[in-house]
Amino acid sequence: MTVIVIGGGASGMVAAITAGERRENSVILLERQARLGRKLMATGNGRCNLTNTDCSLQHYHGTDVGFMAHTIEAFPPADVLEFFKDLGLLTVTEPGGRVYPLSNSANSVADVLRYGLEQSGVRLLSGQPAREIKRAGGGFSVITDTESLEADAVIVAAGGAAGEKLGGGKDGYALLQSLGHSRTALRPALVQITTENAYPRALKGIKADAGLTLESGGEVLASGAGELLFTDSGVSGPAAFDASRAVSEAGDRQMTLALDFLRAYPEKDVFALLSARREKAQALAAGELLTGALHNRLGRMVVKYAGLDGTKPIGALTDGELRRAVSACKAFTLPVRGTEGFQNAQVTAGGIRTSEFDPATLESRLVPGLFACGEVLDIDGDCGGYNLQWAWASGRLAGRLGR
Repeated sequence: MTVIVIGGGASGMVAAITAGERRENSVILLERQARLGRKLMATGNGRCNLTNTDCSLQHYHGTDVGFMAHTIEAFPPADVLEFFKDLGLLTVTEPGGRVYPLSNSANSVADVLRYGLEQSGVRLLSGQPAREIKRAGGGFSVITDTESLEADAVIVAAGGAAGEKLGGGKDGYALLQSLGHSRTALRPALVQITTENAYPRALKGIKADAGLTLESGGEVLASGAGELLFTDSGVSGPAAFDASRAVSEAGDRQMTLALDFLRAYPEKDVFALLSARREKAQALAAGELLTGALHNRLGRMVVKYAGLDGTKPIGALTDGELRRAVSACKAFTLPVRGTEGFQNAQVTAGGIRTSEFDPATLESRLVPGLFACGEVLDIDGDCGGYNLQWAWASGRLAGRLGR
């Protein structure tokens, strides 16, 4: 059978390799960009966090997260790593279950996938966007800018709207909608949170390990912990990325982001630490109250946020002023404006409705012979390798073509 895979990203390449493993299949991979896997090569800051050893469903989001259970069970992280090992990729597992190529380079992942495509006999047509999919007899016609390609089965793996600079777009949604499918609202996820920028701008470039709580009207919308990076317009980094989906979902609601820079220490312990410093370093300027506990610039900014006079001797600080410093360390609060847009997002929240596909095969319930995988569907994961795990697993399942 002739199979056309639309999209040369993570899920598309694995779908094409899988379909090509059956020698009776003739597989064509269409990629609208000149090069495969551009978005893949940018993941994990160029290191490519290709999966996570804990891929339980609690790390995923969508209208029906249960839809993906069979997909992940059919190609779990251990099988993903074996798949890549067979292609020649060596990996290393870091704390938190994050798995990276041993080379520390995303190029290694893309390279072995291209090797896999060659080994599976996949015909690559790069620089060829699919403009239209038409039913043709018992199969399909896929129309590009230069030709009409006939196929018995089509796999749409065109990705999502996130990462426009790296090839993200809405082509896949449009193609599937033209065949009767529908989608949920699209929102940027795993993206920088924008806040009132007075403090972030002054802290630009500083990283901090912090607890994070996103609130609106007394309701906790999201919470987490991990590395934060201050930018000139807000906060970035894994902890912020995981909360960004909730910010996008909340829309115009007024929100605040409370940061805990000493999350391992209860307030009473922090107060004890600062009291001890007051006793031992009485002549030191109050601006240095948190030196040794936090990054110097961050510590001075927390003191300023607490409303303390940074030139005042630490020994002159009252218990009330120390408690204000403790509160500032444990709940450094920023008013939230929103998130950056799709152009800077790593993932799209929302997508084609999963209820319109068979979870056992990823074949369309509306159009036999039509499959979809990856980010184009209404499934997205947290930061930490979860989205690529979904890409590999769904591409593998779709590439089996229901067999």
